Amino acid sequence: MKLVGLTGGIASGKSTVSRLLQERNIPIIDADKIARKVVEPGQSANRLIRKHFGDEVFLPNGEINRPKLGEVIFADPAKRKILNQCTHPAVRIEMLKQAFFYWIKGADVVVLDVPLLLESGMDKLVGTTVVVYCSEVLQLQRLMNRDGLSEDAATQRIRAQMPLSDKVKRADVVLDNSTNIAQLETQVKNLISRIKPSPITWLLEYAGPPTILVGALVAIKMYAPHLLLSLGNWIAKQRSSAA
Repeated sequence: MKLVGLTGGIASGKSTVSRLLQERNIPIIDADKIARKVVEPGQSANRLIRKHFGDEVFLPNGEINRPKLGEVIFADPAKRKILNQCTHPAVRIEMLKQAFFYWIKGADVVVLDVPLLLESGMDKLVGTTVVVYCSEVLQLQRLMNRDGLSEDAATQRIRAQMPLSDKVKRADVVLDNSTNIAQLETQVKNLISRIKPSPITWLLEYAGPPTILVGALVAIKMYAPHLLLSLGNWIAKQRSSAA
């Protein structure tokens, strides 16, 4: 199974690309969705966040007050690092579980949608790194419009991430989301053609132990009786010759 890493910057269009891939039946493992799940009340990450950040970043029902927590971590890199230490281990474990599930099902390619793919070093786990890019000016405008943020608040959030220009330098594939959805859809179609292994490549390189094991069991079931019979006949002949 081929693993592809999808990343970008805040408001660059990564989620749109993820949706377009999913609509074309490409399996997606979404780190953001998993991150929201692992901090639910009762989860260990939820308890760690309360321990490090206090009750003020929580709602009365025990859920995270995301706007409040966002204000804290985007203003302080050290606290942002602490939050990542609280959540990343649980997120990675869940991502690996889902990847294993797709592998068992025989998927030929799976996309890991991870905002901090490069920052966290998870790009080392994938065969192809895809970065969704747009200019910083456009990124700023989109973020302000999308989240209703002031220019200073939006800039603060963008500056908290690795610059898109640096991510582009480390990408295997760059999707330029500076124009319109039609052009982006064309790029996504081309991406799928590039990352989808051929049937032969999938069989030889990505099918993995499940296929090999099943094939071996089928071969044993089909041919073992014949092999044992042939072996028995050969032994009988050897004994007759010796006599």
